[in-house]
Amino acid sequence: MAHATPASAGAHGHHDEHHEHEHESMKTFGFWLFLITDVILFGTLFATFVVLRLNTDGGPTGAELIELNGIILSTFILLTSSFTSGVAVLQMHKGNKNGLILWLAITALLGASFIYLEVTEFIHLVHEGANIGTSAYWSAFFTLVGTHGLHVSVGLVWMVGLMIQLKRRGITPVTQRKVNIISLYWHFLDVVWIFVFTIVYLMGVM
Repeated sequence: MAHATPASAGAHGHHDEHHEHEHESMKTFGFWLFLITDVILFGTLFATFVVLRLNTDGGPTGAELIELNGIILSTFILLTSSFTSGVAVLQMHKGNKNGLILWLAITALLGASFIYLEVTEFIHLVHEGANIGTSAYWSAFFTLVGTHGLHVSVGLVWMVGLMIQLKRRGITPVTQRKVNIISLYWHFLDVVWIFVFTIVYLMGVM
């Protein structure tokens, strides 16, 4: 009965590691593909909004109902959360598990505040007589802004799940990839929001 020599065991371990690394790379590649389709999705929604932004069908316009102060606050919160997610990644690279979880928690709290403000805004608009069926403009508005909000909500659930995983397993190649991906996803949503803020809100109010 042949025993595995330390050398062959080491080679086997190295092979497993290589295989795992390849697997993680594929998952990261898959995420990039997802991001590309997401860019196309948002691009289509922006194009639709730009085409329909003057079609208010005699109903209320964005300029009449949108309160920019709240939106500026939301923008500030989301930009800050992008910064805190970057700090979380830095903590991860330092191997600081607790720091990583703390900064992810701060990011999630900021994200939740952003969603709270958005939901409040939507309730206010519906209350003022603008809902998704009011006109083509409002349909495009709610679809675009709502899709972004939905993405942020998904990111929050994902982040909470990741914090639980980090608490249990610590910083491993798998959790490291997940942190990198959620951070990338979060920055992506931030960039999309800058476009939303500029095209939907600033251009809408001017």
